[in-house]
Amino acid sequence: MSPRRVLIVDDEKGIREALTQVLEYEEIEVQACASGHEATRVYPEFKPHLVFLDVKMEGMDGLETLKRLRELDPQAQVVMISGHGTIQTAVEATQLGAYDFLEKPLDTDRILLTLRNALQHIVLVNENVRLKQEVRAQYEIVGSSKAIRHVIGLLEKVGPTPARVLITGDNGTGKELVARAIHSLSPRATGPFVEVNCAAIPTELIESELFGHMKGSFTGAFADRAGKFELADGGTLFLDEVGDMSLSAQAKVLRALQEGVISRVGSGKAVAVDVRVIAATNKNLAQEIEIGRFREDLLYRLNVVPIHIPALRERRGDIPQLISHFAAELAKSGLPHKEFETGAIERLTAHDWPGNIRELKNAVERLLILTAGAAVTEQDVERLVGKGEGGRGKGAGGAAAGGGDATWLRAATFEEFKQSAERAFLLGKLQEHDWNVSETARTLQMPRSNLYKKIERYGLSRTGEGGGV
Repeated sequence: MSPRRVLIVDDEKGIREALTQVLEYEEIEVQACASGHEATRVYPEFKPHLVFLDVKMEGMDGLETLKRLRELDPQAQVVMISGHGTIQTAVEATQLGAYDFLEKPLDTDRILLTLRNALQHIVLVNENVRLKQEVRAQYEIVGSSKAIRHVIGLLEKVGPTPARVLITGDNGTGKELVARAIHSLSPRATGPFVEVNCAAIPTELIESELFGHMKGSFTGAFADRAGKFELADGGTLFLDEVGDMSLSAQAKVLRALQEGVISRVGSGKAVAVDVRVIAATNKNLAQEIEIGRFREDLLYRLNVVPIHIPALRERRGDIPQLISHFAAELAKSGLPHKEFETGAIERLTAHDWPGNIRELKNAVERLLILTAGAAVTEQDVERLVGKGEGGRGKGAGGAAAGGGDATWLRAATFEEFKQSAERAFLLGKLQEHDWNVSETARTLQMPRSNLYKKIERYGLSRTGEGGGV
């Protein structure tokens, strides 16, 4: 660990010497200045962890020096010291960003306590910055194509505003990633980000999930419970797959957006909520309105700023960057680091990726695990992912995405055969029912939430048509 550094700024030589002696005894690296002008010259090179700064000095006084130091470094930690302290001066110093305010004559114990507290505060601030950087890296939007630059441009414009956003795009294109980016750019970034997958929650439970419930309001309601709207108060609520929400729940969501209040199931009491709603769907909501499955007035409330996320096949130029990004991220989690040869990257770029970003990441992970050599070759991609050129590509199970190819019969293991066969079967049924997930689930006598999980697991998508699953 580098030595802790403290800068002392005081026009009284005796104060500088006394403070230096106390701090050096604590094994602190100290540098002292006699004026504010000297401090502003020394600070950028010395980079102190903490500054002790006198208020009353000739020339540039302490408050002006504090302002200059905070301009040089917005994170500067400064403790003001004064022999003529007043409440007004202390308040002004705090408003300018001072960490603490000490009065002369200085007490050694108070100095050391302030020093320890300030250094602990710096450790916490640095850790918070590091964690935020890790979160940003985890949800980084990767790509430099015109299509993705357009999306990023929209994010930067809409993020700082309170506007509601409707994100559209195929499954696996990164709609949640975009929603989190909007949240992180907004004034609500320090508030909660609460996600609700409307497709994965049974219709009879969606209202309870969104608005909460009171004890005894229905079978299984053993205690009062806050809903997602309340949990997101002061932050952002992300309604994923909003097109699958029941009409009764849509009516309540509309009221919440209009009036800023919700009511728990089983309670007539209105609860005020301050929530920014971001919604996402892979459905054509205009068509859903025509057939009576979605409220037109709710669409108008949600769709203040529309953002469409292009499918991966529409931005193939980003695939090499995504491969490098995923390989680096997966290496951090313990997988071996391997270079992708040019032929391998070209093979991967040739795929249509019906499962989009999610499917590509799975393919990169599979290649890092199963490739025997130190680098991923073109032959490795062909063997473990498939050719995928000029067609629909291969899905996670190895079957052709279109379902017309029985390559799953050549599976290497029985487990691979079962997964590939299940994928081909489900894809065929979805096509048979024109990608109506609810109807397909009823025909298969399978809960709709289970079918959605399998669709996501196998990266199934309606390719060559207007939308995803």
